[in-house]
Amino acid sequence: MLLEEAPGSLSPVRAREPHFKVFPEFKEASYAKRYEILLTKLVRERLYDSACFLMSNAAAMPPDPYLAMAPLAQFLMPQQDEIALARSGAPKSISDAAEVMVLTKDGYVTAVKGTNGFLCIVERGWANETTHPGFWNFRLRAPNCFNRAAAETYEQIYLMKTRWVLEGKSQQEIARAVAASLDSKEIPPLAPGAMCYMMSKQQYLNDQGKSWHPHLMFFVAGDAAKSWGAGASGSPLLSTFVPQARVRFL
Repeated sequence: MLLEEAPGSLSPVRAREPHFKVFPEFKEASYAKRYEILLTKLVRERLYDSACFLMSNAAAMPPDPYLAMAPLAQFLMPQQDEIALARSGAPKSISDAAEVMVLTKDGYVTAVKGTNGFLCIVERGWANETTHPGFWNFRLRAPNCFNRAAAETYEQIYLMKTRWVLEGKSQQEIARAVAASLDSKEIPPLAPGAMCYMMSKQQYLNDQGKSWHPHLMFFVAGDAAKSWGAGASGSPLLSTFVPQARVRFL
C-alpha cells in the first residue's frame, strides 16, 4: 500500500461510529497508523502472507517531463535519418518501394514517392490518445509502414493531429477536432484490410518500450476481439480499443 506522506495522513483522525463500533486502536489514530494496524492484522491473522506499507512525499516525486509540448526541434530528425528509420518498419521488399513522409516544422511532407501503395512514416508522441501520459513525449519514435487501406483512412487521423499540434491546439481541442472530423467524414471511415508493419528494431514507443518487439497491427472497426480470439488464453493476438480513433488494434 502506498500513501502520501502529508499532514492530513499523519494527523490524528476522529472516529465516527454511527453504525458500528470502531476498534479502540483505531480511535484518534492517523490514516497512516490505521493502515499500519490494518496490514499488521491481516498478516497476523494469516489472511495475507505478507504486506508492504510505503509512504512517499509528493514533493520528492520527479516532475513530469511531458506535461506540455517541448520545443519542436526536439521532435525533428535529419531527413535522411528519418527516411531510414521509417523504412526500417517493414521488410525492404515493401519499404524500398513505399512512400516515405518525414516531419518538418510545417508538418509531414513526402520525402520519397512510392509505387506500391505503402506509406512509411515515423510517428511521434501525439499518435497516442490525447489523454495518454506520453502524448508530448519528444523521445517517442514509432516507425510504421501502412498499407494503402490504412494510409488513406486510419493514418489520416495522425496527419491531421500533427497539423493541429503545430497550430498550438490543446489536447482537449485536438480530441474534439478528431471527433468532429470523424463525424463529418472529413476523415474517411476505416477501410477493410487496413494494417501496418512495425518491425523496426529501433522503435521507441515509450520510455519503457525501447527497442520494442517487432510486430504487425491490424485495424478493425468495432469490437472484433471475440471473432479474432484476441486476448484468449494461449492466443498470440492482443487487442486494444482506441476510443478517439474509433478503431481496434489487433
